[in-house]
Amino acid sequence: MKLKSTFFVALTFFLISNFWANQARAQDPQFEQFYAAPLQVNPALTGVHTGKWRVVANYRQQWNSILGRNPFKTAGASFDIKFGVGRDDFFAFGATALQDWVGESNFKQSSGNLSFAYLKQLGGGYRSADQFLVGGAQVGVGQNSIDPQGLWFSNQFNGTTEQIDFSTPSGELIAQSTDMFVNINAGLSWYAVFDDNASFYVGGALFHINAPKASFIADDGEEIIETRWSGQIGGEVPFNDQLSILPAIYVTGQGPSMLSIFGFNLRYTNHDWREIAIRAGVWPNLVKDELDNFSLPNYTVSTTLEMERIQIGISYDVNANKLSEPTNGRGGVELSFIYVHPGTRKERVSCPKY
Repeated sequence: MKLKSTFFVALTFFLISNFWANQARAQDPQFEQFYAAPLQVNPALTGVHTGKWRVVANYRQQWNSILGRNPFKTAGASFDIKFGVGRDDFFAFGATALQDWVGESNFKQSSGNLSFAYLKQLGGGYRSADQFLVGGAQVGVGQNSIDPQGLWFSNQFNGTTEQIDFSTPSGELIAQSTDMFVNINAGLSWYAVFDDNASFYVGGALFHINAPKASFIADDGEEIIETRWSGQIGGEVPFNDQLSILPAIYVTGQGPSMLSIFGFNLRYTNHDWREIAIRAGVWPNLVKDELDNFSLPNYTVSTTLEMERIQIGISYDVNANKLSEPTNGRGGVELSFIYVHPGTRKERVSCPKY
């Protein structure tokens, strides 16, 4: 219990002290099931699905074991639809929304984007792989907000009583929200589908290309949201008609920090015309911090159920480093939901399984 309390105080102090000193290095929220959050991962995945339109929802919650009723929470949703252009190409557009809540301060990162993409077929036919090059872009707005009543600062700590005195002014000029800022994102992806259960894909994206200004401190026009880059590579390799493996690597960096999620899902299908499939996999995390130290803080175990048009996923993070003792190894849970509405024969396009 003492260890857990000490960890809670240390975590709270770290978040508060670093929040104001490093606003410009605030990291975008991420989903462990990156393969189930396409428009959050790369604008060039807009319209990359087998149907007419698609709806995606994601939810993540972590640090319950330490923060109790105030865990970190992230929720995202997207919609995208595509239209045929010419003989084999497609134009797609969509919309995304994302919100992140952090701890006692109720710090929120909110954003919404419109997404556009063009899918250019490079090859395909009876004896060759279907190949597409996709270029995508997003433009939208974002805003960060905070509840200062949920924070305390060093000059509010009473050394005599060893208590926090919230009646003492903090001395900090803190706004409850930043001004609205504009986000510009762009990405490219390429993929090849060899048959029903064999494919390969690669892609990359840039987020906050315009490095928008966002500050909670009055008259501070220097704080920016740093440009974030990301890359993704993966595919599907069959063992037989019913069993295949879907390995993938997702890497993203913002400022001095970097995150890599790598691993695989095993997929088993009944191979009926109304296909039902199940996936299960393991996804370790590799993290680089501001001091260029690398660590493997956690790994994620996941399972996904596919039912014709619907895909439902659940995953759980298991802490594996110094956090494992105070948290009892409990990291966070994440849910994903994807619905793909079928299109006409002309609107169908070969796509890899992500």
